Amino acid sequence: MKQKAQIKNILVIRSDRFGEFLLNLPALRALKEAYPKARLVLAVSPVVYDLAVMLEYVDEAVIWDEVKKNLRKYNFDLCVVLNPSKEAHLKCFLAAISVRVGYDRKWGFLLTKKIKDTKYLGNRHEVECNLELVGLADAHTQDKSISLRVSESFFPEFIGKKIIAIHPFTSDPVKQWPLDKFQELAGRIKDELKADVVLVGLSLNTLNMGGNVIDMTNKTNLPELAALLKRCSLLVSSDSGPVHLAAAVGTPVIALFRNDLPGKTARRWGPWGKGHIVIEKSNLNNIGVNEVFNKVKEVIS
Repeated sequence: MKQKAQIKNILVIRSDRFGEFLLNLPALRALKEAYPKARLVLAVSPVVYDLAVMLEYVDEAVIWDEVKKNLRKYNFDLCVVLNPSKEAHLKCFLAAISVRVGYDRKWGFLLTKKIKDTKYLGNRHEVECNLELVGLADAHTQDKSISLRVSESFFPEFIGKKIIAIHPFTSDPVKQWPLDKFQELAGRIKDELKADVVLVGLSLNTLNMGGNVIDMTNKTNLPELAALLKRCSLLVSSDSGPVHLAAAVGTPVIALFRNDLPGKTARRWGPWGKGHIVIEKSNLNNIGVNEVFNKVKEVIS
């Protein structure tokens, strides 16, 4: 591998969903600490771009589908492919990037430094996996926190109020806590705890909770959602991206997980950091509203 002083331009590719993206923040920090004088370019999906430009230790955020056509012009010395794909490995190889780091799958033979991808075993957190990968590029950090700075100008109407956010949606039906239980939970929070409940998320589904909630579904982009979650005292959510967004802005999370699906449990995908609560069962139907409500009381007290 080149000496660190020879690394002038670094490409990092993470082109999937925003929850997975956020769990790479410590790895990005490690790269910037290891190569403070290098230009770090982060290639992401269009959905994640507005979050990527907010990162203080990223010099430039770009959309992968746009830059992959002509990577050579950037003169990258090092690339790290955080979510493996044949296309990413091939494009980095054809761009003659001398140090190519990633997982040994999906044409991993095109990489110069690689490790076996064992994330599917779910025996450690995704954050730890990402840090292990950038370690191949001699990048390490003592600060493994996930943090995201957001604008203080959004949602001034919520300042000083006790607000609990609920995100009842998930992209994977097997990870879905029943919607009627979310609805019952929202009603109890409003009636018994006298707190405002905000329904958040991006979803094709609709969920009518009547007068129990302030419905912000599909009404925020990701930076706005981050700012909204920061205004909240707590987020209650199924296993989904907003869990990690809330954790990144310092809002406590109660996350509902299944514990019988290797690679999909909270051990790999749970909220990262302190102050969060995970309720895990093999059957989400067996997580009762009262159990979740008691945890809500515990957190906001």
